[in-house]
Formats: sequence, C-alpha cells, structure tokens
Amino acid sequence: MSASDAAPNTVQAELIYFSAPTDGSKPYSHINADPVTGTWKRNWTSESYTVDIENIRGKEDSVTLDTAGFQFFRRPATHKAFTDDKAVEAEYYPESIEFVKEITGASRAVIFDHTIRRRRPGEIEDSPQKRQPVPQVHVDQTTASAIARVHRHLPPTDAPDLLRRRFQIINLWRPISHAAYDWPLALCDFRSVDPKGDLVPTTLVYPDRDGETMSVRFNPNHKWKYLRGIEPDEFVLIKCFDSKTDDGTALLTPHTAFQDPTTPEGTPYRESIELRLLVFYD
Repeated sequence: MSASDAAPNTVQAELIYFSAPTDGSKPYSHINADPVTGTWKRNWTSESYTVDIENIRGKEDSVTLDTAGFQFFRRPATHKAFTDDKAVEAEYYPESIEFVKEITGASRAVIFDHTIRRRRPGEIEDSPQKRQPVPQVHVDQTTASAIARVHRHLPPTDAPDLLRRRFQIINLWRPISHAAYDWPLALCDFRSVDPKGDLVPTTLVYPDRDGETMSVRFNPNHKWKYLRGIEPDEFVLIKCFDSKTDDGTALLTPHTAFQDPTTPEGTPYRESIELRLLVFYD
C-alpha cells in the first residue's frame, strides 16, 4: 500500500470541539489524567461534530505556512529509531532545526520539547512517557504562553531582543516507522478560522506552574485538510503562533487526531513524533 493509492478526495469524520464552562469562568485543564477514566480534570466539556476533511494528496502546494498555517514536505530523517529520548535529542533535533531554518528562512530555531505518540487502544493511561494521539481540536499556544516560552527557554540576556522581532512557534510532526493511515492528523486552514470567535484561551494547570493553550469552538466554516497515508519520509510544519499580525499571514493552526473511515483493516496503529520549536527572524 502506498500513499498514492486511490482514495476519496474528502472523508466525513467526527471531530471533537470545545464547549465553554456554563458558569462563564475561564476554562482550565489539569494535565494529570484521572487514573480511572484517563480524562483530564477540567471545567469545560466537549461537543462532537461530523465534518468534511479534504485529502490534499497531490495538492500539497495548495497550503503553506503563511496562507493556511501548515505545510507538508518530503525529507527523510537520518534518525529512524525514536526509542530513546537522548538519541532523539542528539540526532533528530539538529537535522530538524536545519530543515526548519532552511524552509522558513529563520535565523535561529530552538527546540524546547518533543512528544512521541503511540496509539494503544484500550489503555487508559496517558502519561508523559505514554502519549496517545489527541482527539480534541486545539492550538498548542496562546500569545501569552508563546511569550512565556521565549522567557522560559532562552537566556534572559537574549529574550528581550528576540521578542522585539518576529518569532513563531512551529511544530514539526512526522510519522514513525510506517505511514499514518491510523488516526491521522487533521489541520484547519487558517483562512477559514475566526480568531476572535473560535479561539478560547484555556489554562493548563501543571504541578509546578500554569500554562495556557487555545481551545477551539465549532465553526461550520472551518476547512479541514489532511494528507492521507503521510509517510515517515514526509512531515508537516504546524504553526502554533506567529507574532506577525499585520498583513493577513496565518497565525496558527487548529488541529486534531481523527478516526479516518477509509483506514484499511489491519493497519498498524499510529506512531508519530512532534517537535516544538521557537523560531526567530533577524
């Protein structure tokens, strides 16, 4: 089976969106999952909607980082194992930084963490060491959390100057070991997003600090895309934040894992890695 096999141009699938707390309070999520249910403690609920998701295989050039907020590339990684964090940091980080700088024209890129996900049906635990695909429409960062990331991960002597120029947070997402037909990643074209109406800052409560992510309300105008059967030699850059706000440039990308109804029977469970990068420009 190859990624170019005949497949429908559009699939219908269920996506899970955010529904605000009924009491009007700011939404929050505790990152430690309930050991019984596997869900995070939170004061908001989810709503499911059936949406069309376009397979843009063969039309990859219809989306770019600055128009849609995401962009697909074919570039094999030298590192293949993805079983040891230290090896990932030593071998996969440097080549990925070079990819991102080359593609974006950035002067500096700093990876501040990574997550490896391996789908395990029936397992409730979702700990930092055992991450599963996330079936919830979201954006990783808000403006406040993006600025906080710069202060947290860059030297205090560098941060003020870096924040005066354009910077972004970009995720580099790649399948591991086999094509991601199982629970692939859907991405929402920024041109179909209403930033003021669709996006809701949500507190992430960590044991030692608070962070912030962006929850996403349903909007029937959302245009969803995916690359069916994205392969380990391919990756997608997903913009989570951009400080350049004055010319219609895509600022972010709502995204989610979803159950593709065209997934062939017996397909291996999805395995993937995402890197999160602070990306700076002169």
